[in-house]
Amino acid sequence: MLTFIGLGLYDERSITVEGQEALRNADRAYAEFYTSKLIGTTVDDLESHHGVDIEVRDRAGVEQHPDDILAAAEDEDVAFLTAGDTMISTTHVDLRLRAHDRGIETRVIHGVTAQTATSALTGLQNYRFGKATTLPFPYAHGADGLPASVTRTIDDNREDGLHTGVYLDIKVDNEAATNRLEGDETVEEYMTADVGAALLAEEYPDLVGVVVARAGSPDPLVEADTMAALAEREFGDPLHLLVVPGDCHLLEADALVELAGVDRDDLDIV
Repeated sequence: MLTFIGLGLYDERSITVEGQEALRNADRAYAEFYTSKLIGTTVDDLESHHGVDIEVRDRAGVEQHPDDILAAAEDEDVAFLTAGDTMISTTHVDLRLRAHDRGIETRVIHGVTAQTATSALTGLQNYRFGKATTLPFPYAHGADGLPASVTRTIDDNREDGLHTGVYLDIKVDNEAATNRLEGDETVEEYMTADVGAALLAEEYPDLVGVVVARAGSPDPLVEADTMAALAEREFGDPLHLLVVPGDCHLLEADALVELAGVDRDDLDIV
């Protein structure tokens, strides 16, 4: 059995009760933290809190060389852990399909996601979000200005009156990030909302952005202003993401004014 468990958004306590029970009953536990990370804890704290040993795999160890994980799951109960909800990333879907190809039973235990937390914290209605996009570090995509994938998604969503979730780049043990530094040190880079807003302000200086920082933690932050203004502020520790509101229902506008401090006159209200 291979059980995929979402750990939630922040620390070792963010997991669901169902997920905690499955993790503690597993014979082996693997994890990856290159797609996202629990900023409020460490692997040691996860192991201590749940009474398990966890082997953390890098991208190659999950996507290219998962045979030992699958072999173990043929005879044992194996837990595979990720931050957030376990099936948000296609790399996890691929691993599940590989297990099915080998006749291994799988199970999915969900965790809280950044997407649902963002809707809850901002007051923007979940069904009014369009396609999301990821804003990469400039060195990671190599193009001048914003990638077309980002601008096209924002523009298409705004044309349809929809909100856009903009996930900010994470680089953990990434070759492009490592090559920028000398030595063999482990590279962890998390794009912050001021950096993301500065990049977006090159194309959309007067467009409203909503910062969501540390969702799932005891001190989440929600703050809205124009991209140009957000680029001049600091929002504390990661993880951060940005939302570009589309057309706002009156209740959504009230929420952004009250919860995020936006100027109502800057919103498109329907």
